[in-house]
Amino acid sequence: MPAQPLDDTTLRELVADATAAPSMHNAQPWRFRYRQATRTLTLRAEFDREMPEADPSTRALHVGCGAALLNVRVSASHRGLDAVTTLLPVPADPAVAATVRLAECSGVPGEPADAALAALHPAIRNRHTSRAPFADRVIPDDVRARLVDAARVEGADFAFLSPEHLEAVLVLIRDAEGFGLSDPAREAEQRYWTRDTEAEAPVDGIPDYAFGPTDASGRAVSRDFAGTDVVPGRARALFESRPQLALLRTVRDRPADWLRAGQALERVLLTAVVHGLVASFATQPLEWPELRRLLRDPALGTGHPQMIVRLGYGPEGPRTPRRPVAEVLETEP
Repeated sequence: MPAQPLDDTTLRELVADATAAPSMHNAQPWRFRYRQATRTLTLRAEFDREMPEADPSTRALHVGCGAALLNVRVSASHRGLDAVTTLLPVPADPAVAATVRLAECSGVPGEPADAALAALHPAIRNRHTSRAPFADRVIPDDVRARLVDAARVEGADFAFLSPEHLEAVLVLIRDAEGFGLSDPAREAEQRYWTRDTEAEAPVDGIPDYAFGPTDASGRAVSRDFAGTDVVPGRARALFESRPQLALLRTVRDRPADWLRAGQALERVLLTAVVHGLVASFATQPLEWPELRRLLRDPALGTGHPQMIVRLGYGPEGPRTPRRPVAEVLETEP
């Protein structure tokens, strides 16, 4: 007997949850296709939303798609569905990032397919990037351990930086930020993905209200999306003296690993929300190959850096826009 298709409401909710994921410059480089006959949701990478200056390999684009994929799995589990996932199932078409066959749960009716994933579902809508200062409050060891475990389940390593490594990475972040500001092509690309909300109602990109305060301390690590522009009335703030940074790494460095890194990243971020943490990113050194290599710390062992995450206690970031589900979802019999 052929599988019954999902109802339209459930399908839209799954995709809406997926699109709540973070992506570089909030470019949302994904599209979904649902085949009713097989109950299969295909996640396609939208390469026309790539960033050839900052992400020529499309590594970051794949990380964003991986984060959206994790949200699909969380949403499916919450709704009692098994999400049978295959990465890069069509070698001849690299835009097909993953397929997810949404099967009815074989367990107890009404119970989540994966209780650990389902428990993260409320965090999807509460996860926002916060570019505000965080409190100088240390994240407890048991919470750090849960974040490490969240990444490990998805096949990645997540390690908080030692004091010595932290100082070296902070230098790399500031160097990379400076390199970007002095590169006209990169600055133009970044400006393309920022949005003036007085002039438009954005559905993607970084709106001006999400830039966060300007750095009055020299310690901010998040990207300043204002670039070299001056935003009238923008607040100034002192950032934490020792940001709590963690490095997400994978053993290998191929598109499948980038997708795994994205799933691990989103699982870490949702777990962080559950434990009252907020987060932002420091991706600048990852965009320069020579600096990305220097992010490695011999004490952490081998591995390829995929993301630098800043975590702590502080104000939640604002909700940023998302493309309508109708724009990113198509169905077929």
